[in-house]
Amino acid sequence: MTRRATKIVATLGPASSDPVLLEQMIRAGVNVVRLNFSHGKAEDHIRLAQVVREVSLRAGREVAIMADLQGPKIRVGKFAEGKVLLVPGEKFVLDASRSEPGDIRGVGLDYKELPRDVRPGDVLLLNDGLIVLTVNAVLGEEVITTVKLGGELSNNKGINKQGGGLTAPALTAKDMEDIKTAMSFQADYVAVSFPKNATDMEMARQLCNVAAAQYKHKPGLIAKIERAEAIPNLEEILRVSDGIMVARGDLAVEVGNAAVPALQKRMIKLARANDKLVITATQMMESMILNPVPTRAEVSDVANAVLDGTDAVMLSAETAAGRYPLETVQEVAKICLEAEKAEYKGIESDITGKVYARIDQAIAMGALFSASHMGAKAIVALTDSGSTPLWMSRHDLRVPIYALTPRLTTQRKMALYRNVKPLLMDTSADRDTALKDAETQLLSRRIVQSGDVYAITCGEPMGAPGGTNMLKICRVA
Repeated sequence: MTRRATKIVATLGPASSDPVLLEQMIRAGVNVVRLNFSHGKAEDHIRLAQVVREVSLRAGREVAIMADLQGPKIRVGKFAEGKVLLVPGEKFVLDASRSEPGDIRGVGLDYKELPRDVRPGDVLLLNDGLIVLTVNAVLGEEVITTVKLGGELSNNKGINKQGGGLTAPALTAKDMEDIKTAMSFQADYVAVSFPKNATDMEMARQLCNVAAAQYKHKPGLIAKIERAEAIPNLEEILRVSDGIMVARGDLAVEVGNAAVPALQKRMIKLARANDKLVITATQMMESMILNPVPTRAEVSDVANAVLDGTDAVMLSAETAAGRYPLETVQEVAKICLEAEKAEYKGIESDITGKVYARIDQAIAMGALFSASHMGAKAIVALTDSGSTPLWMSRHDLRVPIYALTPRLTTQRKMALYRNVKPLLMDTSADRDTALKDAETQLLSRRIVQSGDVYAITCGEPMGAPGGTNMLKICRVA
């Protein structure tokens, strides 16, 4: 069977929480399950995480669990009638002090700092940019606006400021409690919403490490790039994160739709260059919420993210609330496989002129070069922490990488790495026994057969994290 390099992240929700359906989705290609903490209670997420673990065990495929934090609620309040129809040219007041339900003249705010964050002339975008308001004046707690682009505005819709500039902290009191919940079931990744800089991510890391200490667990941290302020700070955010998410919804509202495709390409390139992970998200298969087949534009969108080198593509409402969650996963898997057949540039340009100070990185690059030139069927990395397979996976390579690890947490984390198939194997034995066991794994899974060449990396002494110092090219007898 052809192996897909690009991973699929699926959001769980009412449409996909049934264990039988979830097992089908995992078998169809889901590698990472996203739990959206914007919805549901703590006990719901704990129960779902348990279901995911049981189902993945039944399917024989370990998947990673990503806890996606809600972040600050920059939203309008509720309306007496549930919604209003805003008319262009009319006045509309956003009132931070208002406690009664809203009407056609104005509404309260979940985000009480808005009057301090805006000034006359600013443009506010509500409901993902479908409603546009221009700020005329700020009077105490009231933001007086004129409706520029009208339409239906309903309860609790989000607010963005064009060009960014809202001061809400990335981590709220709710997020801090949700981190404790996520660590109670050892979520493999935590996605942080609306970080502006490295400090936001460092605070999230500290909170995660404290909450996870009793479980001897350390999650990976994904920074969701969805604020205009995050763009100039991309490199510093990447430095302190394990990866980023190209969160195209809020980002597009703040920087404009037209700017997003080029930003997506830049972010993917930057993440790979910095040995970090990258997930491309938002509206990838949006029409499949209601339809059994995607549009041609959606097919191209997913394929382009794959061609750019994303580790994973993410499904949100498509699998959480859509009519066709299983079919959506199947379609995405097919698109990824086809896109991965595209023209191959080779590994030389990635390696030429590079200097590696670390032995383990030099070994990883040596494995890529050797496997590519010798027509190897596989690269095998015996790994404790997952670092060596991560470095290998940052390069465009047609040879599949099999990461063998004794740690279940490492195996799950590597489920997100592009072109890496993580497998569980005890690597504590002496070197020769471990190498023999690795070849037995490859043979039993029909990855290699007699006469095939494969490259294998490991560290001596065995089991020391960050100790990869050996590369061996083997031919199966």
